[in-house]
Amino acid sequence: MAQKVILVDDLDHSEGDDVARREFPLLNRTFAIDLSDANQKRLSEALAFIEEVLQNAREVKQASRSKKAADTSPRLRGYTLTDVREWAREQGLDVPARGKMADEVIEQFIAAHPDAAAEESTSEPAEAESEETTAAHAEATPAA
Repeated sequence: MAQKVILVDDLDHSEGDDVARREFPLLNRTFAIDLSDANQKRLSEALAFIEEVLQNAREVKQASRSKKAADTSPRLRGYTLTDVREWAREQGLDVPARGKMADEVIEQFIAAHPDAAAEESTSEPAEAESEETTAAHAEATPAA
């Protein structure tokens, strides 16, 4: 007994002798669809347009959030907010599991851990260096 296979166009659901399985590449993948000759022509035109668009477009990459950047504070040196949270819980303080840490809690942590205090400014070493340079210059320069 013979069987007859009738292909149906996947876009307009028409039947016809010109309907065939068509493969096409898009975004590094290969797709297959049953199309008539007319819809194959439309697909080819659409793919050509997409190719032109992609040649003139830029890929947008989603920004990633650094875990370390989210877990540090410029007021802390050598410690993270996770360290502060653990210490605060040990002290019986109520702190959020995530998000902004209360200034009072950070200040209490710094008071308990003086080495966590961030350096206030870097102008002092520059001033000390210029004083040493001036003193060395005075010793090397003969008095007039």
